[in-house]
Amino acid sequence: MRDIVAGYEAVVTDLESRVDVPVPGTGPRRPVALALGLFALLLVVLTAVVAVVAPSAAPRHGMPYLEGPTWLDGWFQFDSGWYYAIAQNGYSYVPGQQSSIAFFPTYPMVVRAVGLVVGDVQVAGTIVTVLAGAGAAALFALWASQRLSRTATRASVLLLLLYPYAFFLVATMYADAMFLLTVIGAFVLLERGHPWSAGLLGALATAGRPVGIAVAVGLVVRVLEIRAEGRGALAPTSATTPPSGSGVRVGGRDLITSVRTLRLRDAGVLLSVLGFVGWCTYLYLSFGDPLAFVTAEASPGWDQGSGPRTWFKIAYLGQLFRGPWDLKIALTVQALFCLAAVLLLRRVWRRFGWGYLAFCAVVLAIPLLGTKDFMGTGRYLIAAFPVVAAAGDALASSRHVRWLRPLVLSVFAVGLLLGTALYARGYEVS
Repeated sequence: MRDIVAGYEAVVTDLESRVDVPVPGTGPRRPVALALGLFALLLVVLTAVVAVVAPSAAPRHGMPYLEGPTWLDGWFQFDSGWYYAIAQNGYSYVPGQQSSIAFFPTYPMVVRAVGLVVGDVQVAGTIVTVLAGAGAAALFALWASQRLSRTATRASVLLLLLYPYAFFLVATMYADAMFLLTVIGAFVLLERGHPWSAGLLGALATAGRPVGIAVAVGLVVRVLEIRAEGRGALAPTSATTPPSGSGVRVGGRDLITSVRTLRLRDAGVLLSVLGFVGWCTYLYLSFGDPLAFVTAEASPGWDQGSGPRTWFKIAYLGQLFRGPWDLKIALTVQALFCLAAVLLLRRVWRRFGWGYLAFCAVVLAIPLLGTKDFMGTGRYLIAAFPVVAAAGDALASSRHVRWLRPLVLSVFAVGLLLGTALYARGYEVS
């Protein structure tokens, strides 16, 4: 009998390893627990790395308010100073100079509100990032578990949190964690049949980053796709009606004709554009330029203007020929991650559908066209969460190359530790 049971378990295990299909309704608590547990572990480990490698000298130039312990101050680098200034003093703009209006308001305004409670803006920034990062990881695990197999879900969660730039989700005073939380939250609400709530949360996303407009695009296309799938009035998904993710179910023509089936409640997703519109309105009323953030990004020192030199990465090519080796490596690594993300777009479409493809395409297009040398794209890619899930699905499906998954995850983990250490030492890694 023991041999029979053992043989049965072996057969089941073999079948599970061969069948890579979504298993909705199998209980999302396990992947959510995995995400939260890994995030907590990373918070401890990466903070220890920061405490060891961060300089413990006097406060840095221009940041005299850094009076806390090294393990806290080490997380506070580069754009953290801008977010601190916004949360502390609000926005300012000087045409032709680097100005705080280059940074969208959702994250710094939340930090400002929390700072009023805890009495310290720096501590508030850390608290907001930690909570937002944990929430984003949990929501990502929940979203992936309803579309991918258990193995692919685990691989996706590990890829997200071991990604070499994932330390921006852990404790830095950066907007990435808050942005990712609002982005995934908006899509989760839509999938559960709450388009108005999805639109409201999407408004926080479009007011959170320049690429936030991708959320509005993705939500609108996803609504059309759901209609074309015949899901009625955006009925919530369940174990008996699995969400999109097991393959493309809707053709492009069906997507267009589904416009005729839209209902009034579907318009709730359009609320998502209000965040961007509201930010532009504020800039116009306060500084006379609704797109002042674009002008600020083009100022000397940032030099992120539009035009062929930016689109074709002339500055990057110049760095490859004349720049220092550490900068060449940092820029090229981010360029390679961008290339990998673009190559995964087809898998995003096949696995998750048109709405998520539209979202990812815009998320990738804006920084690819808007950065002169790929600097910053490493962390910008974090927002393209369906790409991460597609990568996890690809790793889980590579049955004939079983060493690939542990190799990639190991390289990512080493890269995350190294990236965190370099960031804490004051090197710009993204």
